[in-house]
Amino acid sequence: MPSRRTFLQTGLLAGASATVPVATVAQPVKLGPTLDGTPGSGTITLLQTTDVHCQLHAHDELFWENDQLTFRKAGGYAHLATAINSIRRQNPANTLLIDTGDMFQGSMLSVKTKGEAFVPLLNALNYDLFLPGNWEVVYQKKAMQHLLGGLQSPKVCTNMHHDKGEGVKGELIFQPYQILNRLGIKIGFLGYTDPLVPIRQSPLYSKGIVYTKPEESIKYWVDVLRNQEQCAVVIVLAHLGLSQQIALANHPDTEGVDYIFGADTHERVRKPIQGKWAKVVEPGAFGSFIGRLDLTIKDGKVTGEHYELLEVNPKKYRADPAVQRLVEQIEAPYKADINRVLGYSTEPLYRNFVVENTIDTLITDALMWKLKPDIALSNGFRFCPPRTAGPDGRVAITEGYLYDMLPVDAAIRTAKATGRQVLDWLERELQNVFANDASKRLGGWVVRFKGMEVDFKAYAPAGQRVQAVRIGGQPLDPARTYTLSACEREGDPADMLCRLKGVLDGQNTTESMHSVMKQYLTAFSPVSPKMPRAAHILDGPQTLLTQVYGVDYQFT
Repeated sequence: MPSRRTFLQTGLLAGASATVPVATVAQPVKLGPTLDGTPGSGTITLLQTTDVHCQLHAHDELFWENDQLTFRKAGGYAHLATAINSIRRQNPANTLLIDTGDMFQGSMLSVKTKGEAFVPLLNALNYDLFLPGNWEVVYQKKAMQHLLGGLQSPKVCTNMHHDKGEGVKGELIFQPYQILNRLGIKIGFLGYTDPLVPIRQSPLYSKGIVYTKPEESIKYWVDVLRNQEQCAVVIVLAHLGLSQQIALANHPDTEGVDYIFGADTHERVRKPIQGKWAKVVEPGAFGSFIGRLDLTIKDGKVTGEHYELLEVNPKKYRADPAVQRLVEQIEAPYKADINRVLGYSTEPLYRNFVVENTIDTLITDALMWKLKPDIALSNGFRFCPPRTAGPDGRVAITEGYLYDMLPVDAAIRTAKATGRQVLDWLERELQNVFANDASKRLGGWVVRFKGMEVDFKAYAPAGQRVQAVRIGGQPLDPARTYTLSACEREGDPADMLCRLKGVLDGQNTTESMHSVMKQYLTAFSPVSPKMPRAAHILDGPQTLLTQVYGVDYQFT
């Protein structure tokens, strides 16, 4: 493995596609590591971004302050570049920048260029290391390899394998670890992305990839880094979700890991969460935050550490001129379409709450209006930054923002299921969100619905959470057949809808999610998607902002 690592670290990587405009950007000087092994003293600064989801510009961000919603601007690649470079200038030789995934999905520009537009932008920020996220596969395996191959720094992932056929695990797709050497100490990095990708997302996206659980290999690789490579610090880059990352930090095979730099669930960890074996952090999403870990080094030994979550405030960090020019150049061919207004909302649009939110209320309202099923469903996605009213007092829903909400313009599928099937499915979905065993929680929020009302206890035992269900205002009838509408997940069998298996008469309509949303906005703008309390949590706040519990953490 060391020889392969050395080759990958120094090899020539592919550039961005010729179809994407490229600008010359002034890059910070990257000084080489201490290679002679001389013990050093000073500070090593590790910076982490994650789940940017292709958000180019400063945008609205939601905060929970004084028990109420607060919005302010944050993020934007040009502002992010300024924040990063201001830290680099304080410690140029010993600052490392890492991104832990979901770099190529989440916007209209990413869809129109299949992620290519973001290769030169990511290279301009001069990252030191990358981990592929769960959405890197959205354009399928070969495109993922091409996109990540265009990045000019190493990629590490210890659990994504080539499929030799019939799900048989082959060679690793990316190198299993990376070592960065600063101030005479070695920092070893492992990388784990979510092994549940084929279940959480369309199985077609990850065709040709076999994922393994971290527990299957982490003990081996930690031993390699600690003993063979003699690393003083071991960090796991993890795109698993905060619950899964906490579970991993408590797993005995993680002994020897210092930190887990987490991702996927867009959580904002301001104070490291101490597991039995490792500390866990996660720095929000959309480029709104940077996680910063400072390691104090004295004579080649780690003697102290400090972690903080930095907010990328565009007023504090003015746009970097070179990166801003690159953003404008990349976006120019698509800007008019991105900014085209489709309609307006009277309500702020956001996806932050675990139980319900206004974005998916808008989606289920549109599905119910167009398809008229008994139940309209929207998956519990997390991506899409909030959007608030402009100077005219209205929330503009542009073509670009429609792609932020629904980057995959999936066909709408209809099907039939019995009340018993619906009830069993609800129990499984709530278990995915609120499982007492953190390792069994999937990385999404509660599925959204219209036409159905559900009273539930989030913290009851598995299979006992649903307390009451009403469909069309009447109690659920286990023997009755109900009609359902939701987006199709490419690659799912005909008898599956929104992870509900065994449905009848499953078929795709001629409508797509985007077409229905556009028709609905044309007919009803301005819309008012207030949260309907269709899903009613009985043992927690309706404003729940995280599925994590039992540890010292709150989303703010």
